[in-house]
Amino acid sequence: MANPQELKYTEEHEWLKVDGDSAVVGITAYAAEKLGDVVYVELPKVGAAVVAGTVVGEIESTKSVGELYAPATGTVLEVNDAVVSNPELVNDDPFGGGWLIKISITDLPALLNADEYTALTGE
Repeated sequence: MANPQELKYTEEHEWLKVDGDSAVVGITAYAAEKLGDVVYVELPKVGAAVVAGTVVGEIESTKSVGELYAPATGTVLEVNDAVVSNPELVNDDPFGGGWLIKISITDLPALLNADEYTALTGE
Protein backbone atom coordinates (compact mmCIF):
# COMPACT_ATOMS: atom_id res chain seq x y z
CA MET A 1 0.00 0.00 0.00
CA ALA A 2 1.47 3.33 -1.04
CA ASN A 3 2.01 6.00 1.59
CA PRO A 4 -0.39 8.89 0.86
CA GLN A 5 1.53 11.98 -0.27
CA GLU A 6 -0.63 14.43 1.71
CA LEU A 7 0.32 12.90 5.08
CA LYS A 8 3.33 13.46 7.32
CA TYR A 9 5.16 10.54 8.94
CA THR A 10 7.32 9.71 11.96
CA GLU A 11 10.22 7.29 12.25
CA GLU A 12 8.06 5.39 14.77
CA HIS A 13 5.58 4.63 11.94
CA GLU A 14 2.76 7.02 12.79
CA TRP A 15 1.09 9.20 10.18
CA LEU A 16 -0.49 12.62 10.64
CA LYS A 17 -3.06 14.41 8.57
CA VAL A 18 -2.50 18.01 9.64
CA ASP A 19 -5.42 20.41 9.29
CA GLY A 20 -4.58 23.84 10.67
CA ASP A 21 -3.79 23.44 14.36
CA SER A 22 -5.06 19.87 14.68
CA ALA A 23 -4.11 16.50 13.26
CA VAL A 24 -5.57 13.04 12.86
CA VAL A 25 -3.05 10.35 13.81
CA GLY A 26 -2.77 6.67 12.95
CA ILE A 27 -0.18 4.01 12.27
CA THR A 28 1.07 3.31 8.79
CA ALA A 29 0.21 0.31 6.65
CA TYR A 30 3.85 -0.77 7.05
CA ALA A 31 3.47 -0.80 10.86
CA ALA A 32 0.11 -2.56 10.71
CA GLU A 33 1.58 -5.25 8.46
CA LYS A 34 4.60 -5.77 10.72
CA LEU A 35 2.37 -6.03 13.80
CA GLY A 36 0.12 -8.65 12.24
CA ASP A 37 -3.54 -9.05 13.22
CA VAL A 38 -4.35 -6.27 15.70
CA VAL A 39 -6.50 -7.57 18.57
CA TYR A 40 -6.42 -4.72 21.11
CA VAL A 41 -5.96 -0.95 21.01
CA GLU A 42 -5.47 1.27 24.06
CA LEU A 43 -5.76 5.00 23.41
CA PRO A 44 -5.36 8.09 25.61
CA LYS A 45 -8.44 9.80 27.02
CA VAL A 46 -9.97 12.88 25.41
CA GLY A 47 -8.43 15.93 27.07
CA ALA A 48 -5.15 14.18 27.85
CA ALA A 49 -1.99 16.21 27.27
CA VAL A 50 0.49 14.49 24.95
CA VAL A 51 4.14 15.28 24.33
CA ALA A 52 5.86 14.52 21.03
CA GLY A 53 7.92 11.35 21.20
CA THR A 54 6.27 9.94 24.32
CA VAL A 55 4.14 6.81 24.55
CA VAL A 56 0.40 7.57 24.54
CA GLY A 57 -1.12 4.19 23.78
CA GLU A 58 -0.63 0.56 22.97
CA ILE A 59 -1.46 -1.68 20.03
CA GLU A 60 -1.47 -5.42 20.61
CA SER A 61 -1.46 -8.03 17.88
CA THR A 62 -1.35 -11.79 17.77
CA LYS A 63 2.44 -11.46 17.30
CA SER A 64 3.54 -8.58 19.55
CA VAL A 65 2.74 -5.43 21.48
CA GLY A 66 3.56 -2.07 19.94
CA GLU A 67 3.54 1.38 21.45
CA LEU A 68 1.78 4.39 20.01
CA TYR A 69 3.90 7.53 20.23
CA ALA A 70 2.60 11.08 20.14
CA PRO A 71 3.88 12.59 16.88
CA ALA A 72 3.23 16.13 18.16
CA THR A 73 2.70 17.97 21.42
CA GLY A 74 -0.84 18.99 22.26
CA THR A 75 -4.15 17.75 23.65
CA VAL A 76 -6.27 14.78 22.61
CA LEU A 77 -9.46 16.10 20.99
CA GLU A 78 -10.99 12.81 19.93
CA VAL A 79 -10.32 9.07 19.99
CA ASN A 80 -11.56 6.57 17.44
CA ASP A 81 -13.86 4.38 19.53
CA ALA A 82 -14.46 2.21 16.45
CA VAL A 83 -10.88 0.84 16.59
CA VAL A 84 -11.22 0.14 20.31
CA SER A 85 -14.34 -1.92 19.57
CA ASN A 86 -12.99 -3.37 16.29
CA PRO A 87 -9.16 -3.35 16.42
CA GLU A 88 -8.95 -5.09 13.02
CA LEU A 89 -9.79 -1.70 11.43
CA VAL A 90 -6.13 -0.80 12.02
CA ASN A 91 -5.14 -3.59 9.61
CA ASP A 92 -8.06 -3.22 7.20
CA ASP A 93 -7.88 0.56 6.67
CA PRO A 94 -4.80 2.07 8.39
CA PHE A 95 -5.01 5.39 6.51
CA GLY A 96 -8.80 5.73 6.81
CA GLY A 97 -11.22 4.12 9.25
CA GLY A 98 -8.30 2.78 11.29
CA TRP A 99 -7.18 6.24 12.48
CA LEU A 100 -6.48 6.40 16.21
CA ILE A 101 -6.60 9.89 17.73
CA LYS A 102 -7.12 13.53 16.83
CA ILE A 103 -4.99 16.07 18.65
CA SER A 104 -4.77 19.83 18.87
CA ILE A 105 -1.19 20.79 18.11
CA THR A 106 0.85 23.19 20.22
CA ASP A 107 4.22 22.00 18.90
CA LEU A 108 4.86 20.06 15.70
CA PRO A 109 8.37 18.64 15.33
CA ALA A 110 10.00 18.05 11.96
CA LEU A 111 8.34 15.09 10.26
CA LEU A 112 8.99 12.95 7.20
CA ASN A 113 7.17 13.35 3.91
CA ALA A 114 5.85 10.28 2.08
CA ASP A 115 9.00 9.83 -0.01
CA GLU A 116 11.27 10.07 3.03
CA TYR A 117 9.12 7.58 4.93
CA THR A 118 9.12 5.17 1.98
CA ALA A 119 12.94 5.43 1.87
CA LEU A 120 13.07 4.70 5.63
CA THR A 121 10.97 1.54 5.36
CA GLY A 122 12.16 0.41 1.95
CA GLU A 123 8.53 -0.05 0.91
